[in-house]
Amino acid sequence: MNKTVYTKDVPSDRLEVLGVIKAHKKPVKVMIIGGTDSGKTTAMVFFANELLSLGFRIAVIDSDIGQKGILPPATITLGFPDRLFNSLDEITPYKHYFIGSITPNQFFGEMITGVKVLIDEALKKADVILIDTTGFVHGSGVDLKRMKIETIKPDIILALGRENELEPILKPFENKIRIFKLKVSEKIRKHSREERREIRREKWRTYFKNSKSYLLNLNEYYISGTSLFHGEEIREEEKKLLESLFKWLIIYGVKIDGRYFVVKVDLVNFPRQVDRSTLHYIDFERLSNLIVGLIDDKGFCVGLGILKVINFKEKTIEILTPLTEDEMKKVREIRFGRIRVREDGEELGLLDRNLL
Repeated sequence: MNKTVYTKDVPSDRLEVLGVIKAHKKPVKVMIIGGTDSGKTTAMVFFANELLSLGFRIAVIDSDIGQKGILPPATITLGFPDRLFNSLDEITPYKHYFIGSITPNQFFGEMITGVKVLIDEALKKADVILIDTTGFVHGSGVDLKRMKIETIKPDIILALGRENELEPILKPFENKIRIFKLKVSEKIRKHSREERREIRREKWRTYFKNSKSYLLNLNEYYISGTSLFHGEEIREEEKKLLESLFKWLIIYGVKIDGRYFVVKVDLVNFPRQVDRSTLHYIDFERLSNLIVGLIDDKGFCVGLGILKVINFKEKTIEILTPLTEDEMKKVREIRFGRIRVREDGEELGLLDRNLL
């Protein structure tokens, strides 16, 4: 299920931009920005196909982590289309960078780093690099776009805005980068929140449909994206004291720089006063169905997994993933994300960045 398909029926200003990209010194980096349902991906598909038809080597970077065209969601993806295509899901992914969420909130560092490292890869092979972005253009989204532009230094910015909504982003770069303010096509249809959720549901389901379960020894991998398994495990007497004070069953706990971090189950239901500066906790059940990134020795994401069970005593983790056994041999790191998803595509909610 995709919102975007290739069409030549586009506003005339796209043809002017096409001429500029053709004539620009190569390689050329083209960043596309715009709010939700502004036609960013439609524009990118158009330019990619037209430039392919002219014989240019094209790289596509899909960083719209919530409404991903190139699977899976919660990643930034680089692809090199080698033939005309109708929609982004026809492009074979070349590299992924793991974000672990479907929203850039709380993940500015990962969003900027991911695009930068994938552009570095794209520059090795492509004449034209087309960079799609999220529709996060208001509030802190202005800062995210500014920092991304400052970091990747695009040669051309294509801005699809309604009225002057993108001016706070564009103004600092007006005399530094060539900017084209493009018309939002009247044919672009707005999608409801439920429609967007259903699109994601289908993409999750498609990605995980041929998955198998792997039982992994945590001692054989570097664990990142969480404080779990870092620090010193709490002593038995500390564990018993915390259980007595808060009426918890503590499954696992560590102490990091004088601060306790525990995985617990409530034994009774009553209000608790917890000093978060000294004690941090997460409910054991919230770790199930958590998306994790399976990372290689270069820091790229080989694929995603769904965390099913952690056995803290045995230091094992059960992960459901579509990766083959040969692909799993490339994995050196397990990175915890912040969205919980079932293999049928149903999203179970986002976790706060600081919860893990």
